[in-house]
Amino acid sequence: MSNQDSKSNLDITHNESAKRFETTIDGQTGYISYQNNEDKLVYDHTIVHEQLGGRGVGSALVKHALNYAREQNKKVVPQCSFVASYISKHPEYQDLV
Repeated sequence: MSNQDSKSNLDITHNESAKRFETTIDGQTGYISYQNNEDKLVYDHTIVHEQLGGRGVGSALVKHALNYAREQNKKVVPQCSFVASYISKHPEYQDLV
């Protein structure tokens, strides 16, 4: 499997009790956490361990989280700088802010 394939095939789960979207690769869990604020989702932390760096894990988590917000008809508050940066580079998500 090529590196590109692994990015698109991440198994991202919604851990509702922990209020985060997460994926585990090679025993390391990366996640994006949120706070549910009525009609908004506040994305406050994107955590990807150093061992998983450079694989597109953080971007995949943010994309998944933004698509979830769109499906739920919620606006996004990008408190995490990684999320804000991702949105600024992907105009198709700027309507969520």
